[in-house]
Amino acid sequence: ATFAIISKPSLAVAVPVPVFQSSPWAAAHATFYGDESASQTMGGACGYGDLFSNGYGTDTAALSTTLFNDGFACGTCYQIKCVDSPWCYSGVPSTTVTATNICPPNWAQDSNNGGWCNPPRAHFDMSKPAFMKIATWKAGIVPVMYRRVPCERPGGVRFSFQGNGYWLLVYVMNVGGGGDIANMWVKGSKTGWISMSHNWGASFQAFATLGGQSLSFKLTSYSTKETIIAWNVAPENWNVGSTYKTDVNFH
Repeated sequence: ATFAIISKPSLAVAVPVPVFQSSPWAAAHATFYGDESASQTMGGACGYGDLFSNGYGTDTAALSTTLFNDGFACGTCYQIKCVDSPWCYSGVPSTTVTATNICPPNWAQDSNNGGWCNPPRAHFDMSKPAFMKIATWKAGIVPVMYRRVPCERPGGVRFSFQGNGYWLLVYVMNVGGGGDIANMWVKGSKTGWISMSHNWGASFQAFATLGGQSLSFKLTSYSTKETIIAWNVAPENWNVGSTYKTDVNFH
């Protein structure tokens, strides 16, 4: 188990830290979108922007609505292996991808013939480079087994700022552990903790005047309920359009 040391005057208590555990394997299907460059996977419904510069690369997938969970699944990590198809590469190789986009329903197509992402199907629309690690691209679609796995991220959580002087919109990236965020708060150097609401994808917002204050953030993991605090993430002269790195992350 992982423990955090909570220190108080004349008292030090070891508190167990929730650590994200892999889930059981489950069945789904996988397709791919875009080409070998993965240029069409940039951006996406989670709001991560350039997936290369933000550390996600081409090992990504768009999730069907059932898995996407209104954006709370953004940043989650999945181990995927191709099964029961002649198109699978031998040796049952697996690959690990991060959820960066949504695969919307296609109600004009039958769920078993083109409407692969229609509820209640669990489906992964992978980047082409990621798909090609487990199967021949000519397959188009293959059955897979998948499971949630811990996200291994170098460094700490990153916060990308958008908005204006009265509305702070923050994209949360490089999240370890379960990879997901349930709740988030911001604290200016002159304020208490202000609850932020989930905007869309991996972004949270606060309607508050926070200019000219250094900013700290508190986050709770959707999967493990672990809460971490990133103190003094952004300096007093923080700017919209900037990304700020920390040295804290989930387990």
